[in-house]
This record gives sequence, structure tokens and C-alpha cells, in this order.
Amino acid sequence: MKRLLLAALICSAFLSAAAQDVRIRVPYTRFVLPNGLNVILHQDRSTPTVAVNIYYLVGSGREKPGRTGFAHLFEHIMFEGSKNVPEGMFDRWLEAAGGNNNGSTNTDRTNYYETVPSNALELALFLESDRMGFLLDAMSPAKVDGQRDVVKNERRQSYENRPYGMAYLTLFEQLYPKAHPYSWPTIGSMADLTAASYEDVVNFFKDWYVPNNAVLAIAGDIDIEQTKKSVEKWFAGIPRGRNIPPIDPVAAYLESEKRLVMEDNVQLPRLYMTWHAPGVFTGMDATNDIMASVLAGGKNSRLYKRLVYDLQVAQDVSAYNYSMRLGSIFIIEVTARSGHTLQEIEKLVQEEIDRIKRENPAEREVQRAVNQYEASFLARLESVENKADQFNNYFQFTGNPDFFNEDLYRYKAVDADDITAAAKTFLHNDKRVVLSIVPKGKKDLAATYTQEVIKQ
Repeated sequence: MKRLLLAALICSAFLSAAAQDVRIRVPYTRFVLPNGLNVILHQDRSTPTVAVNIYYLVGSGREKPGRTGFAHLFEHIMFEGSKNVPEGMFDRWLEAAGGNNNGSTNTDRTNYYETVPSNALELALFLESDRMGFLLDAMSPAKVDGQRDVVKNERRQSYENRPYGMAYLTLFEQLYPKAHPYSWPTIGSMADLTAASYEDVVNFFKDWYVPNNAVLAIAGDIDIEQTKKSVEKWFAGIPRGRNIPPIDPVAAYLESEKRLVMEDNVQLPRLYMTWHAPGVFTGMDATNDIMASVLAGGKNSRLYKRLVYDLQVAQDVSAYNYSMRLGSIFIIEVTARSGHTLQEIEKLVQEEIDRIKRENPAEREVQRAVNQYEASFLARLESVENKADQFNNYFQFTGNPDFFNEDLYRYKAVDADDITAAAKTFLHNDKRVVLSIVPKGKKDLAATYTQEVIKQ
């Protein structure tokens, strides 16, 4: 009961602040070491814990054709020991101190993070600095080969042998030209992972995992000045790397509609409709997030109510705006119920797209979506882990770690006119990729009859 009461009081405080339009204050200290490492510190003494979060500004979008999957491969290799951390001890030492850790990779960055009791901050900094500065001292062809096999197995489990697993690999290949850095998956291709030499992997690390291509955020129960000294102690001696070149991708656009069907080991057919959209924090990126919520964000949304609840032709439906630096993807995804075709599903979805282009959604629909986003946004600020990650994310894309207010106001400023304008601007009927995934031998369930067939 006490915990429920505390949660209610926190929510009440947040709602009160939102109603009064009070500015969000997440104070921070930022400094840059001589080797180029950007450091962001935030004090939050609400619990005796500290979040250590480091972004290396290299994701799959910095790879090259024929040499893909390296950023994700290093997400695994970085836990295999470094000069002063024996293999297996990274996790063991953190767990013994009461901490936990993980990592993630996407198109634009690789992220490593730990949450530890405040008295174990030095341990987390030592571990992160040792693998930044001295990973290659402990790396070997055998370790790379071992993790290469792990990644290949992960690809099989997550994509090739998973129901509907090849959908997004196919969509990205169709949305982007082959030379574009988003045309290949973050996990890489089997052929590239196999062909990568040990020297290829070493050189990739030397190029990208350097202080001047990293941002370190520390949030939690810390003393700012003491933490600054600790960061200097552990990271200042690591030499900077080469200057990081700007990324200059080929243009990504669709000249016409692409329709594809894929047969898979699935029970129910699923429809994917995808469009190009503006990059994160640019153009109508926030508007597209709200539009996705109006269309399929919850049981009261347009597509869910019509397809799942009223007509009961769909098992589930979702829509979202997948935001990335070089451009985003707007996605509508619907799984048909047994006995219904994707032709039927697409017709209904298209009617809702046409309707939102033709007439503004009701203000209550937009406000509900905005309120849902704001509640989620404020809830994330309760966690030191989320604040550390958000500092890094904002700095990566905007150069300003304290972008909280500007970010939230982007969403609060969206109105019904903006939604209709975004639908007209981006949801083109003749410039999209429409993918049907159907059970094997049942191409008749697909969304169209004139399409390229992909067999898995």
C-alpha cells in the first residue's frame, strides 16, 4: 500500500507540473577530456545507485557493404575481457558488487551501460575504461571466432528461424538502395560475418571505439567534483583516435510502390505497409509519432477499434514511427485473424489512411495520444538509467544533453491539422513498400495479385 501511495503521489506531482507547464529541470555538468571524451554528470540522490552509460557513435550505419555486422559483433566481444579484466570477470565483478549491465546496438550507435550501488562507481568506470583502452590486448582470433558463431546463431534465432523474422530485413532492403547504410541489418549478413578477417575486426575497433567518438553519461547518487576526478583518472590516459568523418549517404527515396509476398512457416498472414519519413528530431518526426498513436496506439485507436474490436478481422495491429538519424520509417503492421485475407485487411487500412488525409482527427484523439506520450516521457525521468541514456541520446542527435523541454514541447505542440498534413505528406499510396507474409502455399491470402514473390 505504501508503494502504491508513493506511486500515486509521484504521478500526481508530474500531472500537476504538466498542467502548470512547468519547465523540466534535469541539471547536469558537462566537460570534455583532452582526448575528446565527452562526459555528462547528473546528481540524483533519491536512491543510493548510479547509472553509467556510454555511447560509441558507431552503429551499423557506419559499416560498409561486404563488411556488415561489426558494431553488433563488438557488442558481444566487449564482454569477453580486456587487458586487466580476465574473461568472464566483467559480469562476475559487477554482480558481486550488486550491479547489472548490458549493451545494445542500432543503426546509429552502440550503447553499454551499468547500474551499480553508489559505492561501486569506481568499479564500473574501471571496467568501461579498460575495454575502451585495452580491449585489443586481450582480444584474439579465437575469441572473435567464438563470438562470430554466437552472433550467427542469434541471427538464426531472431530472424531466419523465427516466424515473420525476415520481415524487417526485407523491408529495409526494399526501402533503401544497396549502398545506403540502412539497407543492411544491424546484425549483419551471414556472408559478411563469415568473410570478416581478424584484421578487419581489429581495424574497425581502432577506427570507432575511441574517446573522441564516445559520450559517457553518469547519473545518480554521486558527488560531481569527485566523479569528475574519477573519470579523469580512468579515461584521461586513453589516446584519442582518428578524426571521425561525417557520414554522407546516398539519397533514400521510392519512385513507386513496391509490393512483395513472402511465404513463411506461420499460421496467420501478416501485412506490413511502410513509408519513408523525416529523421529523428527533424521535420514532422514528432507529428508522425502522434499520428501512429492515433491510428493504432491502444484499444481506442482507429485501426485497433475497427479491425480488432468492431469487425474482428485482425488479431493485432500496430503503427509506429521508427526514428533514425538519416531518415525514419513509418510502419503499419496487421496480423489477420484466421479466415481473413490481407487483401481484405489492406482495404480497411487504406480507408483509414484516406480518411485521416481527408479530414482532421478529432481533437480528443490527438490529445489522448499527446497525453499518453507525455505520461510515458515523465515516467522515464524517474529512473537514473533512463536519464543517463536520454542525456546521451540527446547529445548524440542535437548536441544538447538538456533537450528534455524542447523534446516534450515538440509533441505538445502537435494538433489535428498537423496530423492530416503529415498523412498527406508522407503516406503516399504510390511510394511505399507493402509486404505480405503468408503461410507456405497460401499466396492467395496476400494483399495483391501482382507482386514479387520471395521464398524463404
